[in-house]
Amino acid sequence: MLKKLSEKYNITLGSASPRRKELLSDLGLKFSIQICEEEETFSNSLKEEEIAEFLAKQKSEVLSKNLRRNDLLITADTIVSLGNELLNKPKNKEEAFETLKKLSENTHKVITGVCLKSKYKEIIFSVTTLVTFKLLSDNEIHHYIDKYSPYDKAGAYGIQDWIGKVGVNNLNGSYTNVIGLPISQLYQHLKLFI
Repeated sequence: MLKKLSEKYNITLGSASPRRKELLSDLGLKFSIQICEEEETFSNSLKEEEIAEFLAKQKSEVLSKNLRRNDLLITADTIVSLGNELLNKPKNKEEAFETLKKLSENTHKVITGVCLKSKYKEIIFSVTTLVTFKLLSDNEIHHYIDKYSPYDKAGAYGIQDWIGKVGVNNLNGSYTNVIGLPISQLYQHLKLFI
């Protein structure tokens, strides 16, 4: 399947995320990378899944302006929500601490919207994973912020990092979705382009 896909399309990943790049590489696909520089905006009337899908489609629209017959573009956006609050990428140490304090001893949603686009077809879908953290001490949170890089991650953490290994009590759904790309579901949807 992957060989056919690679023969049929020039695949582009529209993301600057090194984690998405690694996950897609692990799938065995050859692809190039293109980065969307446009600022993300969305309407407040959208619900969680709709926001993730809208942002993935927004990136796709920017990057697909010169799409050729044999091109396939993959874009994605991951959001983190706790109750009715979206937890964005923290701007500084204080915001990172505040976000992780909120996630401590709580269950939050990680939702990744994905848009697959060729000249003739577009598929948009989203995947939700529920993640529950144990009670995180202030020392654990400070250790994570000081030693790792929470600033480029929605929700101020990477599940593949130290805090994910010691702090996550329960995960319900796709693990790779929390990293940034729901690989199993992506694989199934990519089959529809052959």
